[in-house]
Amino acid sequence: MADEEATAGSDNIVTEFNTYEDFLDSQITSLDLYYLEDEELARQLVELGYRGSGEVLKREEFEARKAAAEASRLSKRSQQKTLASSGKELRNIFLKALAQREEANRSGKMTTIIFIRDKNSRGQEISGYIDYAHRLKTEDFEPYFSGRKRLLPRPSDLSFYNWETQTSTSNPTPNYQVIAENASGLLFKNKRDRKILNVDPKAPTPGDNSTRTVLECPQYTQVVIYDHITRRKT
Repeated sequence: MADEEATAGSDNIVTEFNTYEDFLDSQITSLDLYYLEDEELARQLVELGYRGSGEVLKREEFEARKAAAEASRLSKRSQQKTLASSGKELRNIFLKALAQREEANRSGKMTTIIFIRDKNSRGQEISGYIDYAHRLKTEDFEPYFSGRKRLLPRPSDLSFYNWETQTSTSNPTPNYQVIAENASGLLFKNKRDRKILNVDPKAPTPGDNSTRTVLECPQYTQVVIYDHITRRKT
């Protein structure tokens, strides 16, 4: 029990003081400096245990515990990194589906492609395929999960088509390569495991380690979610 209290005390010391010198200085009184007339000597006496009212802690031990405390802080910070969907009142099935997939797409366990067909702010019908993981990394999704913005495909996404202007674009992302000129229709090749994802609704399956989910959303004309589970090479 005493050992645990001592460890806790020294852990408090390394979080309270930025440097070992700051720790030593905290143990030196004005009376010590008056008699010794040398700050360095006073520090040495504290380090050796001849001066100071607190715990004797060697420089090496202080530095080691300082490093351990910083590593622990960074680890907790990483674990506590809040998801954009966290704590939100998700008002529809589409936002709930995005929230369920957010952590997996951020961590790389899954690379989801979202197909959306609806009308833009000008009333023009548009459709496209969105690399969800890529959008999460390059855009703040908090306004989407809060309901202040509506997720729609853009000309910069994997694939985009404006039915009124007949504007068509396709772009590779860090996760997918677009294979547009193919007899099977539009295909996406995952860059990590090189698996093909087939978005043809008539295809019996979208591909290996992939699933196709149709969502009935009043907010959109059509929504289809393709989830690809990424298998890392061992």
